[in-house]
Amino acid sequence: MAKKVVATLKTGKGKEYSKVITMIKSPKTGAYSFKELIVHNDHVKDALNEAKAQ
Repeated sequence: MAKKVVATLKTGKGKEYSKVITMIKSPKTGAYSFKELIVHNDHVKDALNEAKAQ
């Protein structure tokens, strides 16, 4: 299985995506939770704006 991961990293397609981590506060308890998304680099700002709207 490791061979597949190494092979996909060598193609360079992994550099086109970013991991976006946002912190969301619960309105009921006030506790924070984290939401993780993997989005294309062109859509990072859209993902952050969407997280702010929630």
